Amino acid sequence: MQIMDKHAIDHPAEGVNSMVFMLRRKGYGVNHKRVRRLLRLMGHHAIYPKKNLSKLGQAKYIRPYLLRNVAVTRANQAWSVDITYIPMQRGFMYCFAIMDIYSRKILGWSISNSLEAKWCVEVLEDAVRRHGKPDIVNSDQGSQFTSALWTHTLEDLKINISMDGKGRAIDNRWIERFWRTLKHKYIYLNPPANGIELYEGVRDYIKYYNEEKVHHTFKEVPAERYLRSKNENNPYQPQILTKTENPLV
Repeated sequence: MQIMDKHAIDHPAEGVNSMVFMLRRKGYGVNHKRVRRLLRLMGHHAIYPKKNLSKLGQAKYIRPYLLRNVAVTRANQAWSVDITYIPMQRGFMYCFAIMDIYSRKILGWSISNSLEAKWCVEVLEDAVRRHGKPDIVNSDQGSQFTSALWTHTLEDLKINISMDGKGRAIDNRWIERFWRTLKHKYIYLNPPANGIELYEGVRDYIKYYNEEKVHHTFKEVPAERYLRSKNENNPYQPQILTKTENPLV
């Protein structure tokens, strides 16, 4: 699964067949059924047009993509959310994160051993309490985000729901790039031994990413860009002190 995860994050458009061929070339005697089962367990879906999107979630809760040709010009205009599989020395867990698209700052995150919509909703609600409400939240069409709980929570908060278009590999590119950075710069180099070590390592990396790392696109530190934009757009509102730590779920 660790080999599959490395391959999937570098080649997100390749599916079961490519994964089988790659593993067989490395000496693993796997078949399509095993690869498909492990990909499902990892929560990984190849990025390509699918005939029946309801297999990922409930089709009635799928929403259109709202960010096409939209200029994101301020903090809290749009957030990007996603879940990724995190390999450890023994076993694996999942990480859910919320990113402000304008600044690329990670506004909320958490580690879990299950893929439940309730977990994602709790992290989102905490981020809204600490940072304010975004205009738009964008996600993929996974089962957590095409659920009644996720959809009704955002609607109750008066937040516009946006979801990646079918077969669109770049619609949620901001947080996908963060996952790639997190895994290549930390996870793959320092495979955590257990959940506590994973949590502490991700916490420390996100703190560095938010508060010290200069983003190559706009040549600013994400936390500084986020705070500057909030001050410019809300000059009379006191700033809320935030922290990246979230309880281990």
